[in-house]
Amino acid sequence: MQLKETISVEDFEGKKYNVRIIEQDRDYKAAFTHYLHNHTNDISSSFRDGAYGYVKTILSNKYPNEVITDKVAEDAMQYLLFDFRKNAPFPEPKNAKFKFIDLFAGIGGFRMALQNIKGKCIFTSEWDEYAKLTYAANFGETPFGDITKPETKEFIPGGFDVLCAGFPCQAFSIAGRRGGFEDTRGTLFFDVAQIIKKHKPKAFFLENVKGLTNHDKGKTLSTILNVLRNDLGYFVPEPQILNAKNFGVPQNRERIFIVGFRNDLQITDFEYPTPTNSDVKIKDILEENEVSVKYYLSETYMETLRRHKARHASKGNGFGFEIKDIDGIATAIVCGGMGRERNLIVDDRLSNYTPVTKIKGEVNREGIRKMTPREWARLQGYPDDFKIVVSDVQAYKQFGNSVAVPAIQATAQQIINTLEKHGVNWK
Repeated sequence: MQLKETISVEDFEGKKYNVRIIEQDRDYKAAFTHYLHNHTNDISSSFRDGAYGYVKTILSNKYPNEVITDKVAEDAMQYLLFDFRKNAPFPEPKNAKFKFIDLFAGIGGFRMALQNIKGKCIFTSEWDEYAKLTYAANFGETPFGDITKPETKEFIPGGFDVLCAGFPCQAFSIAGRRGGFEDTRGTLFFDVAQIIKKHKPKAFFLENVKGLTNHDKGKTLSTILNVLRNDLGYFVPEPQILNAKNFGVPQNRERIFIVGFRNDLQITDFEYPTPTNSDVKIKDILEENEVSVKYYLSETYMETLRRHKARHASKGNGFGFEIKDIDGIATAIVCGGMGRERNLIVDDRLSNYTPVTKIKGEVNREGIRKMTPREWARLQGYPDDFKIVVSDVQAYKQFGNSVAVPAIQATAQQIINTLEKHGVNWK
């Protein structure tokens, strides 16, 4: 196979090297970190070759005049098998009772939720490089890349109990009358279905936008359910739309949840979680101290927003910025400027109005600001020790794309409870 590209790798002392690698080696670092997380169990065999490839790549570039044999790589790997995870803020739980995989992982909302209920993640994939940085900083593990590629799928170990995936919503080209497995080819759901078909986990947990219910006049959801129920052989109760605001975060965020259980387990009932806590307000997630002036809007920008809103209002549209009452809840946070502009707040604690970034005009004196990335993290249920290691632009994107952790956790707990209720014994 020909060399495909140059990437940057980091050695064990933090020194970076530019290395030309073949396409199949792109996931070496992911394999390396997955191997270290699993070196005491039989799952590690799925990642061994990739992990050793990563070690040999680094050693070959650090010592170009030396012959790096398999024995040298073996000795180096044994030296590296220490408890490196102790520096990760969110290590796997001690005495984990079930195993899961995390697809389209983003920054780890599913992982956070399932680790909280004694789950061990044995494989994760995410193709956004900035999201990978955040994921690795918090869980000590680099996700694999593009899950649509067969070579990435080959890294998935067998024997996991639950598959988790927040896959994008895409239309299908329906060839048959009902829409089946082959009709989904070319979409990301097809890749999820392939993995379910091959590994046959006890259960799966899928999350998507509320609009999936009527996407393509309902054909998309109908096809998904048909594939899961009839082609793959799972009991799938009717999907349910859950709102994050009912699970302890002040955000009106509705998402559709789809769960399923393998037919041989003879599970024919499932109850989605009931609301646990809706008595939370925006003021409960605000920064405790004065925030940087960079989060306050300029007078020029405010005037632009006002004109934009007035223009739409004259046409009978409700588009435009919103200033939220901090005794209320936030609109669903999303990627892009509108996600921030529809969740502005008034915070009069600013004491220094000198701009720290290039803006047009003066900083507004009304105290109007956008929420900070940390406040968005709280809106999604992430604890304050969750590390934000990317720029604000990327952080807003990542939290806007994330799942709401408490709603995911409540549903995942119901999945585990249902499996245990029907006699599943964890090994």
